Amino acid sequence: MIPAYTIANILETARIEEVVGEFVGLKRRGSNLIGLCPFHQEKTPSFSVSPGKGIFKCFGCGKGGDSARFIMEHEHVSYPDAIRYLARKYQIEIEEEQQSPEELAALNERERMFNLNTFAQGYFTHTLFETNEGRSIGLSYFKERDFREAITKKFQLGYSPDHRDTFSVHAKKNGYTEDILLKTGLSVGSEERLFDRFQGRVIFPIHNLTGKVLGFGGRILSGDKTKAKYLNSPESEIYNKSKTLYGIFFAKNAIVKHDNCLLVEGYTDVISMHQAGIENVVASSGTSLTTDQIRLIRRYTNNITILYDGDKAGINASLRGTDMILEEGMNVRVLLFPDGDDPDSFVRKNRSSDVESYISNNAKDFISFKTALLLEESAHDPIKKAGLIKEIVHTISLIPEPIYRSVYVKECSRMLEVEEQTLMNELNKLLRQKFKSRTSTDIPEPVQETPAKQETIETGPEAQLGYYQERELVKILLQYGNKEITHELTDEQGFPTTYTETVARLIIDDLLTDDLWFEYSPHKKIQEHFVEALKEEVVPSEKFFINHPEPDTASLAVDLLTSPYELHNWESRSIFVKTEVDVLKLAITNSIFRYKDQIIEARQKAISEKLKESTDFAEQMGLMIQKKKYDDLRRMINQQLGIVIIK
Repeated sequence: MIPAYTIANILETARIEEVVGEFVGLKRRGSNLIGLCPFHQEKTPSFSVSPGKGIFKCFGCGKGGDSARFIMEHEHVSYPDAIRYLARKYQIEIEEEQQSPEELAALNERERMFNLNTFAQGYFTHTLFETNEGRSIGLSYFKERDFREAITKKFQLGYSPDHRDTFSVHAKKNGYTEDILLKTGLSVGSEERLFDRFQGRVIFPIHNLTGKVLGFGGRILSGDKTKAKYLNSPESEIYNKSKTLYGIFFAKNAIVKHDNCLLVEGYTDVISMHQAGIENVVASSGTSLTTDQIRLIRRYTNNITILYDGDKAGINASLRGTDMILEEGMNVRVLLFPDGDDPDSFVRKNRSSDVESYISNNAKDFISFKTALLLEESAHDPIKKAGLIKEIVHTISLIPEPIYRSVYVKECSRMLEVEEQTLMNELNKLLRQKFKSRTSTDIPEPVQETPAKQETIETGPEAQLGYYQERELVKILLQYGNKEITHELTDEQGFPTTYTETVARLIIDDLLTDDLWFEYSPHKKIQEHFVEALKEEVVPSEKFFINHPEPDTASLAVDLLTSPYELHNWESRSIFVKTEVDVLKLAITNSIFRYKDQIIEARQKAISEKLKESTDFAEQMGLMIQKKKYDDLRRMINQQLGIVIIK
């Protein structure tokens, strides 16, 4: 268990923009930062980070919270694990004992799988550096590839002994069960008899965005043709190959810095590039590029440069990947290395500065690349050239932005020596077909009689009495609770005087005078916190609620403390706009009146219902007196609010 004072220290130290910036490319907008939401697919940023308040909020999907909540949502981990992540990031020591076998068994499945992968990575790395077999076989292989010890340790490379079950036996002795060894894929076979999946292979751990090990890739070093050269962890609860990019943990900051992602094919390509000082590089791990992988890159940059071998297979792979990237609205360039070279071999042959220069000077935008390539293939064959034009136009049609499509049509017209209008006609035909396919249905729906319009009955918390009025008061408490309000009045001698009190004291005392408590449970919890704190002459801060251990309370606080709108600095243009702070006292008074008006109106309705049912004259007179009292109160409140009640 982590002590409360340690948690408070960690949350106080964590900077939301740094935590979120590890996973999302952020750009400043006013006092906040914005980016593409990592929790749902979007092309226009609706994800906002407020460094001042220490919170994030997506106005598209609704998720929000503090640094710990972001890690919990993004990494699907528990609150303690999110706190541990932040502690590691900010190098804050947490005094916790090593987990016993009993504690390991109590973890949920995802945590157990991550825990085992971390253990396995440590074992493989130790075997590589500290055993005779590891040094003579595994480390020798890495040295042959010119990997220095520093880069080997950075990527946590390892070696699995060439024995049937050495790792599996070792893991079981340390408290890891057969079922979790099988689920991670570190072992194969059955619970009765386990074998090591990666025996006799050098190991490449695959990390997620936070640096946790999701799975492993293993390369065989023997000449056994019956075994696959590369072997990966199977799909699991924590590892999905199509959503993972090798090296993304080590590359994400460099990708943001350079506003470009270099995409290669294999593990060694990434490591060699990093060793050469080129760190904005990731690999698709030998698989065809997927939409999820492209979207992962898009969090950090809109620019991708694909680096592939100079062979035919590499060229075709480039073309397939290019089309998918374009559909996501990204800018793509392609670089082919000289025949016989891949990124790994090219980097090893050349100096780092020469590699960077080669990439910069030879990367081509997809139109120049694809058009030149297909022109070469079509030569002087008019039929092939017609097919080439159709293929190029099809690729342009994948681009979401009309302006970019227009620019590429113009460039394509020049390169192909074809009239621009001809290409535009073909493009428009494709776009019409796409639109038609999206909007049409295969089977027409039968005409149905329009059902009688039914009154919509609102359900949920919004249907509760005074929900919106309560929410407005809670918002004011959270945003301005500590601010002081000055009251002007006349003393006993008739002289003008003033006194001040906090916004929290003004609102809470007014509500308690009439014994009013909020109906909606999360609103009431916040009201209770303020009541208890004010007894000690303390006003709870924003961060108290943002970091609240109860998710409902923390989520409500984030919702009320964030807004998708921000008032720009109009004063610099001599345009002065009144803000809520400028009219705070009036805003508080009006909010309290609106809340009380809702309650009085509900009580009026209850009295009216009782009057309809009552047959006792004395009871009717009493109810009439109560009703008049509420009528007078409502009239006074609505006069203050400037509302005319029409009966």
